[in-house]
Amino acid sequence: MATMAAALSISFLPSPARFAFAPSSSSSSRIKRAARFRCCAGPSSPEQENPAPPTPPTGKPAAASRSSLLGISASTWSAGVAGLGLLETSYLTYLKLTGSEAFCPVGGGGCGDVLESDYSVVFGIPLPLVGLVAYGLVTALSLQENGKNLLPGLDDLDIRLTLLLIATSMATASAYFLYLLSTKFVGISCSYCLLSAFLSFTLLFIRVKDFGFERIQKFAGLQLAVTVIIALALTNSYSSATTQLKGTDDFVLEPYETEITTESSPFAISLARHLHSIGAKMYGAFWCSHCNEQKQMFGREATKILDYVECFPNGAGKGKKMTPECAAAGLEGFPTWFINGKVLSGDQELEVLAEASGFVAEGTKQS
Repeated sequence: MATMAAALSISFLPSPARFAFAPSSSSSSRIKRAARFRCCAGPSSPEQENPAPPTPPTGKPAAASRSSLLGISASTWSAGVAGLGLLETSYLTYLKLTGSEAFCPVGGGGCGDVLESDYSVVFGIPLPLVGLVAYGLVTALSLQENGKNLLPGLDDLDIRLTLLLIATSMATASAYFLYLLSTKFVGISCSYCLLSAFLSFTLLFIRVKDFGFERIQKFAGLQLAVTVIIALALTNSYSSATTQLKGTDDFVLEPYETEITTESSPFAISLARHLHSIGAKMYGAFWCSHCNEQKQMFGREATKILDYVECFPNGAGKGKKMTPECAAAGLEGFPTWFINGKVLSGDQELEVLAEASGFVAEGTKQS
């Protein structure tokens, strides 16, 4: 051990001092072997005198580790998808802030019904404005990831993780809004809602693929926490949301009765009696034209037999709300039929109601 320590200490000495030392014959061979391992302060070769400068870290992984779809990088896809969402939410934000009518390419006026409802506001902030900020942030971060220095001070991992968490929160919110659309807006189609949900789920898929399905497991707990927080926040925000007739904030519409002018056929009377016997209910509103059309299908006599529930018996408009029974049923569209556990939205043909209720006509037919 002492000999080895001496040899190592000699090897660390400058060259002149090393050769001034005269080792004994018994240890010369060991010292020669130790001298083969270079560990000196002075340069011993031209390569060591001018070493190549180290390559500074770029903070980004190698290109081979980055994912792509159809030859296009994940950051480019994210920027493009978020850009579409930015355009959509900009338009919806303008409509919401100005009170303009929404152009709804599919579903008639359903887009306006959703945009003007209590569910279009989160903690007092218009929902389209929240989406505008979210899509704008995703667009900026994606461009930053793609090489644009828009947000200095962020490294690549920070950007990718932030994009993953934003995409997770947006997809969670979209899933929650789809649930509201199917339960609170029965029979109403909102093309903008569906487009936004599609864009959000697409962003989440892109970001998950960017990390890789194996590596993403490290962040599963963080994603789950974000999902729970978003769901609880939205539930708390909408806990006091109420259903109100669109466009009636400034006036009161007193209740009135609409005259049924058609005669009831034997088929309609028999069907109405059958619906009454099985406890089927028709929920409607006095101001609803489709409810009036449904009553006209049955005729005067049959309509009196139906179990019809008026959801606005005290009128509609400012300070008027639907009855607790209708509110508990989660109605948004009228008329709505509840038949044997089934929910039918909108005015229905009598044959459809007969089939849904299991009615078999005996000696009667639809005239």
